[in-house]
Amino acid sequence: MKQLNEIVASIETKNISTGNPHIGSLEYDSRKVTPGACFFAIRGVASDGHNYIDAAIANGAVAVVCQQLPEVLHNGVSYVEVEDSNIAMAGMAAAFYDNPSKELKLVGVTGTNGKTTTATLLYDMTMAMGYRAGLISTVVYRIGEERIESTHTTPDAIRLNAMMRRMVDSGCEYCFMEVSSHSVVQHRIDNLHFTGALFTNLTHDHLDYHGTYKEYIRAKRLFFDMLPKSSWAVTNIDDRNGEVMVQNTAAKVYRLSLRSMADIRCKIIEMLSDGMLLAIDGNEVWVKFTGRFNAYNLTTVYAAAMMLGWDKMETLTTLSSLVPVSGRFETIRAEDGTTAIVDYAHTPDALQNVLETIEEIRRDEQQLFVVCGCGGDRDRTKRPEMAAIAVNNATTAIFTSDNPRTEEPEAILAEMIEGVAGATNYLRISDRREAIRTAVMMARQGDIILIAGKGHEDYQIIGTTKHHFDDREEVRKAFEITHKA
Repeated sequence: MKQLNEIVASIETKNISTGNPHIGSLEYDSRKVTPGACFFAIRGVASDGHNYIDAAIANGAVAVVCQQLPEVLHNGVSYVEVEDSNIAMAGMAAAFYDNPSKELKLVGVTGTNGKTTTATLLYDMTMAMGYRAGLISTVVYRIGEERIESTHTTPDAIRLNAMMRRMVDSGCEYCFMEVSSHSVVQHRIDNLHFTGALFTNLTHDHLDYHGTYKEYIRAKRLFFDMLPKSSWAVTNIDDRNGEVMVQNTAAKVYRLSLRSMADIRCKIIEMLSDGMLLAIDGNEVWVKFTGRFNAYNLTTVYAAAMMLGWDKMETLTTLSSLVPVSGRFETIRAEDGTTAIVDYAHTPDALQNVLETIEEIRRDEQQLFVVCGCGGDRDRTKRPEMAAIAVNNATTAIFTSDNPRTEEPEAILAEMIEGVAGATNYLRISDRREAIRTAVMMARQGDIILIAGKGHEDYQIIGTTKHHFDDREEVRKAFEITHKA
């Protein structure tokens, strides 16, 4: 518990009413406000928190941070008027929890693809080497060994600081977190102190939110722009935006590449279905991952370990023991040798990367079935591109629902099919369960089935409701019926 003046001192204000109450908690959702809370009125995409100030006060809020003072001011409630409630919330959350990021070695990972794998492998490696670490990712949040359900790739500033305080209090030395483009422009990561930052790649995504690809690039670059001189940044220069990301950063920049000269280099010596032999920084290491995209992820993990000052050989040894992240090129085999690959690939580039990896390990006689869809209420421009990539690489593509949300599944499929005019090697089955079963029924012994788009997710969002649905469960059930030896 802190007095309001203590945590307001960390931000710029336009106006503060009298009163200096003790603050027991911070909230931006009026429904979660409890007595003694400070409520932040946030102007969001779907709703305006200023409309819920009275509800927050009714639930016990003793202070309100807002961009516009309400017409009626309640006695006994302190009001803090600010230019931007999101910025104020980030500053006050850091102050309320005593700036926990300063007590951690905090490493942020940003990019379109590879964020979850890179952050998770860094967490796994750190724990395997005997250190304690925290993880903030799309799949799960971790505080040491504790697992917490993930709600956002990068949660709000209050939850971020609260979790990091718990990490510090539980003895964690490190925290690895995905940094989404949304979190940057919404100021969720403001006032966090990053030891280092990693850039994986940048491709077509989230244009439903950012509007243009140029704005999406700017949002990612802002993360590096905000880094202090004392931090470091590792960028993938094989990506055309690799140098763009770090052009204005004050951090010490290191570059990695699989193609050209760089501070940290990697070469794929051999690639098989169950792993690869890599030469990283001049040292050969066998890893339990396959695919060029995973070679980039592992090189990024290695680079971060070197920046953190870890022993090179111990890092490589630990790297060789790591296993793929759930729902990322996760293989499920039937008794007769038919293989399903479940992957989170939900962008054109990610789908292309996975298909290229499959092509490198696929035999001539093996058919490839690709089951994929596109999310509703999200970037519509990538739908025909995703369909074209699937059709161009598959023996047969099956277009189906992803998370349709409030859009009609058939309407989403219609937009996908605009990208495959003239093609005949595809089916259109909006029911995802039926689409997976159809792919399994069509596959012959030894064929490959890629089920893309949802990966680790164990739900499907139809309308505004989450229904239990797990691609891995569905393919196993289908295999039991169809592909027994």
